[in-house]
Amino acid sequence: MPRQSQLLVAAELPDAAIAPLKALLATMELAAGQADPDNALLPFGRIEGLHVARFVILEDPSLPDRAGLTDLPPCEPVRLALVAEGDGSADALIDRFARAATPGLVQIFGHCAAGPTPADLVGWMRRHRVPAAATYANWPGRSAAQVTEEARLHAALLAVRLSHPESTPEQLWPALEKAGGAIALTPLDRPGLGERVAELCHFLLVPVLGLILAPVLLIAAPVLVVMLRRRETTDPVIAPRPSRERNRTLSAIEDHDVANQYSAIGSLKPGAFRRWLTVLILWLINWSTRHIFRRGRLARVNTIHFASWTFFDDRRRVFFASNYDGSREAYNDDFINKVAFGLNVSFSNGLGYPRTDWLIIGGARHEQDFKYYLFHHQIPTQLWYNAFRGLTTYDMARNARLRRAFEARPTGEALRRFVAEI
Repeated sequence: MPRQSQLLVAAELPDAAIAPLKALLATMELAAGQADPDNALLPFGRIEGLHVARFVILEDPSLPDRAGLTDLPPCEPVRLALVAEGDGSADALIDRFARAATPGLVQIFGHCAAGPTPADLVGWMRRHRVPAAATYANWPGRSAAQVTEEARLHAALLAVRLSHPESTPEQLWPALEKAGGAIALTPLDRPGLGERVAELCHFLLVPVLGLILAPVLLIAAPVLVVMLRRRETTDPVIAPRPSRERNRTLSAIEDHDVANQYSAIGSLKPGAFRRWLTVLILWLINWSTRHIFRRGRLARVNTIHFASWTFFDDRRRVFFASNYDGSREAYNDDFINKVAFGLNVSFSNGLGYPRTDWLIIGGARHEQDFKYYLFHHQIPTQLWYNAFRGLTTYDMARNARLRRAFEARPTGEALRRFVAEI
């Protein structure tokens, strides 16, 4: 199965290089913040199996929140990050990027401290790869080729349906069969026995560990709860009112399509307790997105294409990146209304997060503070590429259902449902 992988390559960026780099990335735009798929430096559209990608400069606007905290250094390095999601392994993605654009990548990453040479680009990218602590894919195994082919199938079927508005499903079927049959559909990969066994073993890891550690956790639980509550009642909330200038900057690179990008970075609350609680939570999130939330929904939210959480600076900071349908405001409201507890679990260990009770209560439910907090940590994505402009997660799911129904040669009620969904 062509499982998607996340690739994040990051390197430190000297202050003097930030402005020239932003100017260079701007030459790769089709619109503000939107990558031209055929730009001369890095033609994203020619990279096989690529779903989404971005260049983002990790300048942290929230670092002043650390003032007075002796456990956290006042400064952290600025980095340039290339973040991509695509088919196959991360190493395979690096190879495909290098084949498509070695000179351009060398020029872009050449702004970083000790950037790559053409001969060592692949090795340099692998050495600077930062594995994510947790990732989410809307539908693991749905390849870029599958998305493209199924969109073509839907377009062909829709053209037939629109040209015969008064026809019954039975009358339509011969024309639909002919039009759909003209679209080449690559057979879907099925997981082999070895992969299914490996997935089962990985799935069983959490339940088995839970059973083994249950006695220890029962004994330790009261102490851990007291430690958590003591911090929850005293940790400061840092959610300043957004500035209009920053809002204009972020708004300028959004809503050019049905989908958007989101990038944010921030510090964890000081101390080993919060740090290792975050490590555990993200490990569990990564397990659940691999085995539980793998059919188009992250809990009750079905608008996210990809998301990732990545540690930086000895786990003092977390970088979050997502690709989602709709506006930023709708994206935030969707989470607040449907899975506020999940937001609290995922992000409440962040410095300044709205106050929670027992880790899952409150927090994001303090809507104004929560939205201010998010805005405080959001950073501009300098360049974003989406291989499937105009396609939402709903469109992709519908197209996959149409493909399955078409290949089954529906009749009767199944045919009527098939035509209705076109």
